[in-house]
Amino acid sequence: MARAAAAREIPPPLELLCLQALWSAGEGNVNDVRRITAQTKPLAYTTVMTLLERLARKGMVSRRKAGRAYVYTPELSNDFVRRCAFREFVNSFFEGSEGKLLEWLGQQPAEVRVMAAKAAAAAATAVERLDTALL
Repeated sequence: MARAAAAREIPPPLELLCLQALWSAGEGNVNDVRRITAQTKPLAYTTVMTLLERLARKGMVSRRKAGRAYVYTPELSNDFVRRCAFREFVNSFFEGSEGKLLEWLGQQPAEVRVMAAKAAAAAATAVERLDTALL
C-alpha cells in the first residue's frame, strides 16, 4: 500500500465515503459501493462512478476489469488516512504540536472534554455500522 505523498492525503467527504465502503467490503464495483453508501447517503450511479474514478486517478484505489465492469480496491488503509487527518488537524489548529492539543483539551471545561470523547466514539461507531451493514 505504499504510494507517493500527495499534496493532500485526505479525500473530500464523498470520496471518503466511497473509500470507507471499499474498506468495509475489501473491493467492489460501482453498484457494490453505491449499495453500501446508500445506507447513509443515496448517490446516483454516475456520481459513485465519478468518485471512484477520481480516487483511482489519485492512486487511492486501484481498479481491474471484471467482465464489463471495473472492480475497485483501496490502496490506502483506514489507519493511514486517520493518521493523515489527525496530522492535518494538529498542524492546522495546534501549530503541529500534539502537546498543545493535549494542553488545550486539559484547559477545557469537563463538558468540552466529554463532548470530544463522544465525537471520537461516534466516529468509531459510524465506521463499525458500515462494517456491520455488509454482514
